[in-house]
Parts: sequence; C-alpha cells; structure tokens
Amino acid sequence: MSDISPPSQNSETSESTLLNTVLQRLLLLLPNPQKIDWRSHQAAVWRVSKWQGSLVANAELDTLTLEDLLHVDDQKETLVANTEQLLAGLPANNVLMWGARGTGKSSLIHALLNAYVPQGLRLVEVSREQLADLGDVVAQLATSPYKFIIFCDDLSFEANDPSYKALKSALEGSIFKTAKNVLIYATSNRRHLVPEHMSDNQNMKVAEGELHESEAVEEKISLSDRFGVWLSFYPFRQDVYLDVVRHWVSKLGHEFGANIDLEAEDMRLHALRWALARGVRNGRTAQYFARHWVGQQVLRQRAEALRSG
Repeated sequence: MSDISPPSQNSETSESTLLNTVLQRLLLLLPNPQKIDWRSHQAAVWRVSKWQGSLVANAELDTLTLEDLLHVDDQKETLVANTEQLLAGLPANNVLMWGARGTGKSSLIHALLNAYVPQGLRLVEVSREQLADLGDVVAQLATSPYKFIIFCDDLSFEANDPSYKALKSALEGSIFKTAKNVLIYATSNRRHLVPEHMSDNQNMKVAEGELHESEAVEEKISLSDRFGVWLSFYPFRQDVYLDVVRHWVSKLGHEFGANIDLEAEDMRLHALRWALARGVRNGRTAQYFARHWVGQQVLRQRAEALRSG
C-alpha cells in the first residue's frame, strides 16, 4: 500500500493563487494598446514595441488644403479620382508618387486626407522598417466601416533590404484582396524604389532586334510595377517657384494681418536668392522662404506701428 497521499485541497488552492498572481504580474509588463476611435481620430501611426505592434493615434496633422498644392494639377486630379473610387467602394489602385524632393508628394497626401475626412477617409502611416507588419495592420483595419490609406513616406530600399521583399509580397499577395477598404499610397525619390547600377545592364540581351532586360533590372522594376498608378513630380521652373512663393506669402500674411506687396521686386529677388542658396526650387523651399519673409515683414510693421504710436 502506497504511503503517498493525494494533494490536499488547500495545496491546490495555493498553487492556483500563485499561478494567477504570476500571470497578473506578467500582464502588467505587456503593453496594453488602446483601440482607436476613428470617429474622433483622422490618422494613426503603426508603432512596434518590444512585444508587439499597435496603432497609435496621431494628432499632429498638417492643415494643408488641396488648393495649397499648386502646379501639380494632373497628379492631384488622378489621386483625387482614385481616392473617390475607394470611398465609393469601387475598384481602385495602390499609388506610387515619385520624383524630385519637396515637390508636394507627401503634402498632397495630407491635403487629401483633410479634404475627405467627412466622407470617411482615414490614414495610417507605416515606416519602411515596419513593412513586414503590413498584414497585421491591414487585418486591424479590414473590418472597419472607414476607408484607409496606408501611407509609406520616402520609400527607398537597398537591393537586399528585407522590407523590400515584404512590400512586394504584400502588393502581389492576398492581403489587399481581402480588405476592400485599404490602399497603399507611397512616396519615393526613386521611380523603381531601389538603386539602379550600370552593372545591372551588363547581362542585357538582344533578340531579333529587341532589347531584353537582365534579371537584375527586371527584379528592381517588379516592385514599382505592383503599384497600379504612378505619379511623377518634377523640379519647379523659376516662374512656378515664384508663383508658389506668392501663394504662401499671401496665405501667411493674411493669417498674421500683414500688408505685403506680392509683386514687390525686393521679395522676388530675395526669393530667388533663397532658392539659390538651398540649391533647389520647389514647394518646400517656397514655403520656407514665405515663413522667413512674412515673419520679417510682420516684425518690421509692428516696430513701425510702435514708433508711430
């Protein structure tokens, strides 16, 4: 006959209590992401902690309007039409916006969001380093009644970058086929998103008078080819740059109650010198100059008002 007796009820209760205590303490260590109320939030950012990724509401939004984006009318028209198709529940395309820096690519996305928030448009920003989580992001958005743009800003990959393959896999896979309310809008300074080298063309072949690109070139083109719409942005001509300068000077001047002559030769010369010093004429440079110029004019006018008063 065995001398081993079954554990007492008190022993089992003690072990259960200890286990519950340990579990409670472990739960305290884990992040507790709050579910976003999309009725009161327009945008979110995908953040990855040590344990998991989650959507975090983003309250810092630009106040740009579509009317603030000048001389990109064709790009704006295409993007607006594609977004309205998404909002109407119709087929629409993922969009790649590529070209010169500071020409309004990212600004156009933010202005688009501001214009269509009342129609149910929302935005989620995902960084290049977190593209492997796209499946998790889309899964959290797929059952929402809202329509979402997943915004990937300033994409640029090295050929062996794992996030490059993650994005390609997402675009060609079933992730977005199961989510009818989600599109990707990406911006890049590179049309094909990855660097292109002369060596890539060394294996190019000619067959019956036609050029056939090498496998290296085909691989690099294949990612950008997954975007249904390409929108190109180019550096500004001088007259376009000055027109954008006048727009921002007018808008900021009105905001701060400044009386500024938009056709003044002095402002024109200073604006050109400002762009020359930065080495580029684009919308971003124009906006930065407008902040400088309006700020200086407001200070001068206030000083004159104090002296005369």
